[in-house]
Amino acid sequence: MKIKVGVIFGGKSVEHEVSIITAVQAMHNLNPEKYDVVPIYINKEGIWFTSKALMEMESYKDMTAISSLAKEVCLIKKNNEFVLQKTKGLFKGVVDTIDIAIPIVHGKGVEDGSLAGYLETIGIPYAGPSMLGASIGQDKVVQKQLLEQAGINVPKYVWFYDNEYLTDEEKVIKEIEKLKYPVIVKPARLGSSIGITFAVNKEELKSAIEEAINYDAKIVVEEVIKNLQEIDCAVMGNHETQLVGELGEVTTIHDFFTFEDKYIGNNKKNESPSKTSNKSSVSGFQIPANLSKELTKEIKEISIKAFKLLNLSGITRFDYLVDKKTKKIYLNEPNTIPGSLAFFFFKPVGKTYPMLLDEMLTQAIKTYKKEQKRTTSFESNILSSYNGSKGNKNKFGNKF
Repeated sequence: MKIKVGVIFGGKSVEHEVSIITAVQAMHNLNPEKYDVVPIYINKEGIWFTSKALMEMESYKDMTAISSLAKEVCLIKKNNEFVLQKTKGLFKGVVDTIDIAIPIVHGKGVEDGSLAGYLETIGIPYAGPSMLGASIGQDKVVQKQLLEQAGINVPKYVWFYDNEYLTDEEKVIKEIEKLKYPVIVKPARLGSSIGITFAVNKEELKSAIEEAINYDAKIVVEEVIKNLQEIDCAVMGNHETQLVGELGEVTTIHDFFTFEDKYIGNNKKNESPSKTSNKSSVSGFQIPANLSKELTKEIKEISIKAFKLLNLSGITRFDYLVDKKTKKIYLNEPNTIPGSLAFFFFKPVGKTYPMLLDEMLTQAIKTYKKEQKRTTSFESNILSSYNGSKGNKNKFGNKF
């Protein structure tokens, strides 16, 4: 019997369309002999839909027509099964069931642990980062604080909330200018390079902060690393085992790897790398990266350390900034559900996309079975001696 995999994607996020691209790719790379794919699409209003038609990119040319192609559903646990139940009509029948979920979502509101938390609440096994790992991975400030504590280099930065900037603009700018221009301004909890601006003076800084505030209440401003070489490293696994892919080097004519570089470049289909001599290129990456063996080894070791430190699982792509002159390595940020699930980094180490997805699911099932054996409740009922709605008083006279 095939395993029914619910691929959850979309969501109320500015990275909505990117999620669709990644999910459709993944659905077509799940082994059809082993898995039965159940698409679960969350539209921009947060409504859930399912239909086999949602496996095809053609279905998203007119998103207003999706309600006519698919059934509106909710995911619940019912009679010890995980079911997609109709939400419209007199009879709330079961549309489909799933055995395991893969959240393939990007951005705030879904990738930030919100969706993982819901899946954990209903108790379904799922592949990818846990609620904690996803939350940390989405917040550029919290992750930097944890990495610093662990002795991992990050670029110098300043962070603040929008109300702090609006209350005392000059105070915030004065603190930022200690980094020295140029700087990069980012919404702290967004991905796909959305809302990121390069600023070379005070005027541009103010404009960049205003742009970032459009997307998030929390803002981070980072120093620009000189003699920059951008390197990416993908890791698949959990706290027990980790597989590191081949390193990729970012190739872009811009000041940083933009949304356009990632998703609207020459390789619009995000196809797998094609060989050109001993290197390959995909979506703005050169694989393998042009790095020494020593730096390659160091980045892979840092990636494994950071993967475990940040409570990550599934597939994470770590973005690094390397000063080519000093050879100093800075971990910029993790992407806990990367675009295309970073499959092209694993091909050089012998993992095809279908193999990668299969291993993710297998690992998620093993983790789920282990967690099922843990103690989650006690036999005793502390409410058995409870004295009614008025409650009891403790020795301080306070009710509890």
